[in-house]
Amino acid sequence: MDLKRKLVEGDRPVGGWCALPSPGVAEALATADFDFVTVDTEHSAATAGDVEDMLRAIESAPGDTEALVRVADAEPARIKRVLDAGPSAIMAPQIDSSGAARELVELCRYPPQVGEVGEDGEDDPEERVDADGYRGRRGVAGSRASDFGRRLDEYLRSGADDIAVIAQIETPRAVESAGEIAAVPGIDALFVGPADLSASLGRFGEYDDPAFTDAIEATIAAANDEGVPVGTLATRDELVDRWVDAGYDYLIAGTDIGFLSAGADRATERFETQL
Repeated sequence: MDLKRKLVEGDRPVGGWCALPSPGVAEALATADFDFVTVDTEHSAATAGDVEDMLRAIESAPGDTEALVRVADAEPARIKRVLDAGPSAIMAPQIDSSGAARELVELCRYPPQVGEVGEDGEDDPEERVDADGYRGRRGVAGSRASDFGRRLDEYLRSGADDIAVIAQIETPRAVESAGEIAAVPGIDALFVGPADLSASLGRFGEYDDPAFTDAIEATIAAANDEGVPVGTLATRDELVDRWVDAGYDYLIAGTDIGFLSAGADRATERFETQL
């Protein structure tokens, strides 16, 4: 899994967005040479089964495109099911404090085992923590991520280290806390949700408004000070240029629904010019 490495090393990966719960659509996007495809489960009808099938489809496509899954919220069972499906990265919305960020990371990690860093004094499993101070709350089961249990021991100890954990910044409080969120051990990247952030500022879609531009500038600066990259979503071609100029470190450069709608509009407009 290279996505986490690309984020951490500043390789500026570019991805696509899949809101339609369709393995075929996910596979088609993965053929576009994206570094990753985001499978959305927040504003989507995708089920846990759909997510697994979409991840299989992305992996089956030619090239090295990886899968990022956006969960609906940082709820333990939801996080567990998504991670068991075996994505390269997980992203959670509405992370607006360092405490919420720590909770997200804790849910993505298994409990530390005997002999792991952080063990101090007597071996009390309830007190055992890892190198970052996490006790880990991810449940253990043989799943797709561990080859259905065939390498569960190996995966439990080190496999989860390859998964990128991304916190979404979507509120004024999150902007104010961006540096603290980025500083949380185990948070590998931040992601600004432009629609939700602009709406929460009372300026939906007004991406030129100083309140919005100041918010993204502050978020990027605070996170970059902690060595953490910040990305966002471009739903139109012109937004790709705008967000690159704004200083984002990585980008989701379009959505399945947007690509479909734009292509349909171009086709009908072209036909009408011939009448």
